[in-house]
Amino acid sequence: MTRIFFSCDAHGSVPVLRKMVKVHEAYNCEVVMMCGDLTGKAVVPIVEEKPGVWWSAPWGRKEKYKSEKDLQRAKDIYEKRGFYWFFTTEPELEELQSTPDKVQALFQKLMLERMEYWINLIEEKVPNDIMVVVSPGNDDSEDIDELIKGSSRITQSIERVVDLDDRHQMISCEWVNSTPWDTPRECPEDELMEKLEKEYGRIDSYENLVCNFHAPPYGTMIDLAPKLDDKQQVKIRYGSPEMVPVGSKSIRDTFERYQPLLGLHGHIHESVGMERIGRTLCVNPGSAYTQGMLNAFVIDLPEKSGDEVVAVSVTA
Repeated sequence: MTRIFFSCDAHGSVPVLRKMVKVHEAYNCEVVMMCGDLTGKAVVPIVEEKPGVWWSAPWGRKEKYKSEKDLQRAKDIYEKRGFYWFFTTEPELEELQSTPDKVQALFQKLMLERMEYWINLIEEKVPNDIMVVVSPGNDDSEDIDELIKGSSRITQSIERVVDLDDRHQMISCEWVNSTPWDTPRECPEDELMEKLEKEYGRIDSYENLVCNFHAPPYGTMIDLAPKLDDKQQVKIRYGSPEMVPVGSKSIRDTFERYQPLLGLHGHIHESVGMERIGRTLCVNPGSAYTQGMLNAFVIDLPEKSGDEVVAVSVTA
C-alpha cells in the first residue's frame, strides 16, 4: 500500500515548511506532497531607527523593538505568516516606496531565497527513499519553477506523468479558473479545459489515476469561499460571511467524464473536506498557514482495483 501525505497552500510560512520535512517520520508515508501556492504574499521592512532600536508597521501601526529578543519575536511572527522581512533604513525605505520596480525586484529576491531555504531543508532532512512532490499554484511566479526542477530530491509534477507506485499514476495542473485577484496562473474555463485535456492525454487509463489539480471542482463542499461585492469586500449574511462555490467547472466536467480515482486540491483555504463525484474522491486539506499550522490529508491508495481510497484529515 502506498501512503501519501498531501498538503497545500503553505504561502511561505516557515513553520509549515519546516514541518513538511518531518512528516514522513510521523505518518509513515512513502510520498510527501506540498502542492500549490508555495510562496508568500508580502514584504515587511524592519527599519533601524538607531543602534539597538527598530520598528516595523505591517498592519499600518508602528511597532518598536528595543531588544534583540523583541526583534526576533517580530521576525518569527512574520515568518509564520509567510511574510518576507528585510532590514533597511528610513532613507532606503523612502526610496523603495517611490520605486515600485525596486519593490518587485526585492520581493522576487526574498521569495526565491525562501524557496531555496526550503529546498535545502528537503535535501538535508528527507531520506532518499521518500518521494517528495512539489508543485506550484496560481499565486506562484514561474520564477520558482526552475528551482523545483533543479533539485535532485524533488519530483517535479508539472506537464508530466508521475508514477506514484507501480499501479497509480498522477497528472497535475497548477492553473485555476479566473479569480478577482489576477494571479499569475489563472485563466478562463475554456482555456483551463484545454490544459486539463492535454494532461489527460498523457495517460491511457483513468481507473487508478490521481489528479493533482490545484483548483477544486465546482459545486462541492470543498470549493466554498466568501462571496465578494464589487469592492472585493466580503458580503455578510445574517452575521456570517455568505459562502458561494468558486471552484472549476472544467475540472468537475472532466471528473464526471473520466472518473479518476482521486482528486487532490487546495486553493480554497476555508473549505476543508472531501467529497465524491461519482467514484472520484476529491479532497481539500484547506490551509491555516498564518497560524503556522500544517493541514493535510493522509491518503492510502488501494492495493487492488475496486478497493476504496482511505483519506484522513490531519493537522500538525
